[in-house]
Amino acid sequence: MMKGIKLGVPIFLLLFSSLFLISSLQLPKANLGNPNAPLYFPTGLSILMLLLSVVYLYQEIKHLAEENREVRQLFSGRTPKLIVTTIVLGAIYALVFDQIGFLLSTILFLGGLLILINGWKKWLINGIVAVSFSFLAWYAFSQLLGVSLP
Repeated sequence: MMKGIKLGVPIFLLLFSSLFLISSLQLPKANLGNPNAPLYFPTGLSILMLLLSVVYLYQEIKHLAEENREVRQLFSGRTPKLIVTTIVLGAIYALVFDQIGFLLSTILFLGGLLILINGWKKWLINGIVAVSFSFLAWYAFSQLLGVSLP
């Protein structure tokens, strides 16, 4: 959607300035003095608008090409794997939440995410964070707020 808007404005200006140039060239000639005098200002203005519209369109196309390179870089490397695995782990978490309860399912979910992000080498830190966060969240909801968790 944004690409269409970003390219639509310079294309609209290009068409508008082209129509303005065509219209200015169809103006009637003057009867007194220089017959082309009434054409100078509108024709010059429309040519300037046309040139600036072409420059604007070129800049937007160049900018969109740069953005596309950034998007391609975003979806290269391990990023797609992280996105898909996070979605899969979230779906598994939602499916087992009622069966095994909040505490165990949250520990497993966070542990899996942290191993995915940090790797197996930091298993101790990943485990401590997953267990401590899960217990703190359980304590905050069930003991402090009085919310019943499965």
